[in-house]
Amino acid sequence: MSNRSRPSAAAVVAAIADLAAILIGLWILLYILDANRSNDFVDFVHDVASWLAGWSRDMFTVDPDWWQVMLNYGLAAVVYLAVGHAASRAVRRW
Repeated sequence: MSNRSRPSAAAVVAAIADLAAILIGLWILLYILDANRSNDFVDFVHDVASWLAGWSRDMFTVDPDWWQVMLNYGLAAVVYLAVGHAASRAVRRW
């Protein structure tokens, strides 16, 4: 297999960061749209996003609740993107 057809380590790091941010963003959207929490898919996305954003989930307490979810989970998504893509650039240079 040629090097062109294999993803680089940097691309894998960036993809993992992107996936984390997408899952967190999906939870924010599902929360704002008041998705049915007893649905298995919604429950799965919530569990994954809560685990990923565990460090920022209760950082800010504001009203209304949707703003708190957007702020706390959104912060985690932005940090995953920033750190993940910075790490990807560092791996690419290495």
